[in-house]
Amino acid sequence: MREDPLLTPYRLKHLTLRNRLVITAHEPAYSEDGMPKGRYRAYHAERARGGVALTMTAGSASVSRDSPPAFGNLLCWKDEIVPWLRDLADECHDAGAAVMIQLTHLGRRTRWDTADWLPIVSASRAREAAHRAFPKRIEDWDIDRIIADYADAAERMQAAGLDGIELECYGHLIDQFWSPRTNDMDAPWGGADLAARMGFGDAVIAAIRERVGPEFILGTRFSADESVEGGISETEGMQIALRLRDSGQVDFLNVIRGRIDTDAALTDVIPIQGMASAPHLDFAGKVRARTGMPVLHAARIPDVATARHAIASGLLDMVGMTRAHIADPHIVRKLVEGREDDIRPCVGANYCLDRIYQGEMALCIHNPSSGREETLPQQVQPASDRLRVTIVGAGPAGLEAARVAALRGHAVTVLEAAAQPGGQLRLTAQSPRRREMIAIADWRLAQCEKLGVAFRFNTYAEPGDVLETDPQVVIIATGGIAQGCDLTQGDELTVTAWDILSGDVRPGSNVLLYDDAGDNAGLQAAQMLAEAGARVEIVTPERTFAPEVMGMNLVPYIRALQPFDVRFTLTWRLRGVARDGNGLRASLGSDYGPSQQERQVDQVVVNHGTMPLDELYFALKPLSSNRGAVDHEALIANRPQRLDPNPDGAFRLFRIGDAVAARNTHAAILDARRLLGAV
Repeated sequence: MREDPLLTPYRLKHLTLRNRLVITAHEPAYSEDGMPKGRYRAYHAERARGGVALTMTAGSASVSRDSPPAFGNLLCWKDEIVPWLRDLADECHDAGAAVMIQLTHLGRRTRWDTADWLPIVSASRAREAAHRAFPKRIEDWDIDRIIADYADAAERMQAAGLDGIELECYGHLIDQFWSPRTNDMDAPWGGADLAARMGFGDAVIAAIRERVGPEFILGTRFSADESVEGGISETEGMQIALRLRDSGQVDFLNVIRGRIDTDAALTDVIPIQGMASAPHLDFAGKVRARTGMPVLHAARIPDVATARHAIASGLLDMVGMTRAHIADPHIVRKLVEGREDDIRPCVGANYCLDRIYQGEMALCIHNPSSGREETLPQQVQPASDRLRVTIVGAGPAGLEAARVAALRGHAVTVLEAAAQPGGQLRLTAQSPRRREMIAIADWRLAQCEKLGVAFRFNTYAEPGDVLETDPQVVIIATGGIAQGCDLTQGDELTVTAWDILSGDVRPGSNVLLYDDAGDNAGLQAAQMLAEAGARVEIVTPERTFAPEVMGMNLVPYIRALQPFDVRFTLTWRLRGVARDGNGLRASLGSDYGPSQQERQVDQVVVNHGTMPLDELYFALKPLSSNRGAVDHEALIANRPQRLDPNPDGAFRLFRIGDAVAARNTHAAILDARRLLGAV
């Protein structure tokens, strides 16, 4: 069998990488006080044990106090970071992986009203749209101290035993100097001459080299084409690459295309589901061919087939699969063991990055152990006793419960009312752009089938159906159903976003879509209505629209809606609906005062979340030994449930996911993994 190109070693300077798969620098926001403590170390060590060749820590680790964290960044200007990074590096090295870190000064890509409240600096006074803070144009004394800060930070990284560093040069201070779009300084640091604009970065690299010596690995992650008028062009980007090569100071290039100063631009650099896979791969290959330098690249390379092509075709030397390794830290191990079909797929939902940009820690939409390795291990351990487990519902919660219970060694039966598994995911996947979401269900179904889980589809379970399975544990994962929003009048005149998405109700021509859930279903329905030719007004009582749809996921919706007759109305609440001739009259009120408005429409669509389908749970509750009770402390600590207020009960009963309350896919899967992992 021909050797897999992904599994061939690669020599980077003096360092031999065991294969071609790497995790590029990213900030999962697991830091504590700016330090990479237990959670951070466990996250990277798990991926090292999973076989990755290189794990790059700390996207945008800060080198200066006036580069305050924008999303949990590590603070490499502190000496105390050295022992924490040494522990992380030692554990990853013991598992066979190389470890590097990305250093940066954020420049204008942060805010002044955080941390030490110092003015932020850049090569112009232009504000970055994403962070909205106006910087001070950098002065000579700022330049001197920041160059020294970079060298100090690099020395700390070397002292921590890391294999090298990468300088972040897209959207951050170094390339804010490089780009004519963000540098309006005079000579010697600005102007039309590229060499002058690169002077600051050159000085940073030279200072680092003087401090760490010639052998310590140093690379740059930079945009070789900002794809915007007035920015770094492809021609100029190639000149930057050649100048970095010819300096003799840089050991590898991590190539990006685009810019990150707006949500829309960032999403083109790091595409999400429904967008093209590997859109910049050929461009990165052009840089490699032109420079002859080792080239690394990552931008929506979600599967090993694409990664394999990147290496086999000579486009890249090292291929980044960062979000894919958040979904499955053991990609390489599964490849080596010939289990490629067991790799948990990245579905591009971008729950990881979108959470970071909202100030939360990165989580995978369908791997609840990622970021929780200390308390919720990636590997499910077998149980000491084999139990009979019956699960009602084959949505994401029920399928995860079945998978985990089967891995524990239990005998598992799943009862599902529909003809196919997936639950609400099947509704979500009706939208072409979100079709990949169904892989969350498909992967679990395939895993369950391998583990011998028994499925009974087209079974609307009643208490008797559950009792016939003679269960010792019963899991209710029946999900929820779309609900109305309790209007003063006219609930019966509305339809739900689910009705539109499922095709059960035809779109109207003049539609008011009332969205107070603020999640994907509302915008999916709006897009479907608009594409059917409807005039759509999206009304929300919030001060922003779709607050549960985070920044990068919002971008494709806006791009899809803007060409149509769609408008957004904020801070108004739907109060009632009445018939008005052949149409409807929608009454709007406000939480902010007594003002009222009316709309004449022919359809009112409501997106108000889901109501739990919990009748079966409450019917079985008196028959259970625990009466449905959950020990939250045990759940969080991954310990068995011991609550048994009714010892004469025939089985233990639990409900998970939206059968408890309307939440999201990650919450449903987390419920199942935590609960069943200790049953």
